[in-house]
Amino acid sequence: MALKLMGKKRGMSQLFDKKGNAVVCTVIEVEPNVITQIKTKAIDGYEAVQLGFDTVVTKDPRTVVTRVKKPLVGHYKKASVAPRRHLAESRLDKGEEYSLGQEIGVDYFSEVTFIDVCGRSKGKGYQGVIKLHGFAGGPAAHGSSFHRHAGSTGMRSTPGRCLPGGKRASHMGDDRKTVQSLEIFEIIPEKNLIIVRGSVPGAINGLVYISTAIKKAAPKKA
Repeated sequence: MALKLMGKKRGMSQLFDKKGNAVVCTVIEVEPNVITQIKTKAIDGYEAVQLGFDTVVTKDPRTVVTRVKKPLVGHYKKASVAPRRHLAESRLDKGEEYSLGQEIGVDYFSEVTFIDVCGRSKGKGYQGVIKLHGFAGGPAAHGSSFHRHAGSTGMRSTPGRCLPGGKRASHMGDDRKTVQSLEIFEIIPEKNLIIVRGSVPGAINGLVYISTAIKKAAPKKA
């Protein structure tokens, strides 16, 4: 299995390919992820690497430890790395090639063509059935009194209740979403940027997880 790096969605842009076609792209900034723990089968029961992302920065360096919970302060001190805001674990077949404190940046995807990006979609609050599920709605006449209602959700006297799992008004968005097989348009190592074709779930500056595509694990073309 491959590593899962963390980054921040910085926004969208429009670039041009070699043929002059306009391409809608998403810009992701991937600050180098640092290895904070290496798990082994002998000690933990499985092989994995834990990565830290987004260094905790304060005006006074002495107050950094106050921004992190005490158990994590000792965890970072054990790995001899500065505290990070986010941690993520990647399962591996073998983790011997990695070491504590090692930094992994966008160069990790230099030989990759497609990636999978996972993020949290924008939360849109409590919405009705028309916006949430695409219901058609009722007549728009003045006297109908049935414009954007869901309609009846009950049944006859048996079972005499509304069955769960139906399409009803509820919370919309704020879900973990994964977009698979996004093509890498460009990688800018000096700015820690990876630019992909298409859209990525989440708001600007939202946390995203990047990994090598599962369905299109083809090497990058020369």
